[in-house]
Amino acid sequence: EVQLVESGGGLVQAGGSLRLSCAASGFTFDDYCIGWFRQAPGKEREGVLYICSSDGSTSYADSVKGRFTISSDNAKNTVYLQMNSLKFEDTGVYYCGAAAKTYKTYGLLMYGWYDYWGQGTQVTVSS
Repeated sequence: EVQLVESGGGLVQAGGSLRLSCAASGFTFDDYCIGWFRQAPGKEREGVLYICSSDGSTSYADSVKGRFTISSDNAKNTVYLQMNSLKFEDTGVYYCGAAAKTYKTYGLLMYGWYDYWGQGTQVTVSS
């Protein structure tokens, strides 16, 4: 059974930091890229960044460049999202998803390429 389990969300003041984790199981980790998406109330799910563990390639949305960092522990099949200098507009439910790495050329900041999703974790940034 495929599982993606997010953890680490919470309430933080603007300017603060949080670290999210996404633990994956049930599929071959190296065959997939793991992306983080977020969804604010009334808005569409937005691609934030992703990493492909097979070659370490990453891509970031402009809105988080210089503030967010993605990393992967392949031994643990876990991807981490380090969020620094958080802003009010970073508030939302954060989801991790898994997309086959063959889709990387099509742009993995679009949620349509993802096969599997976690349940999400809430991040709330107070201004």
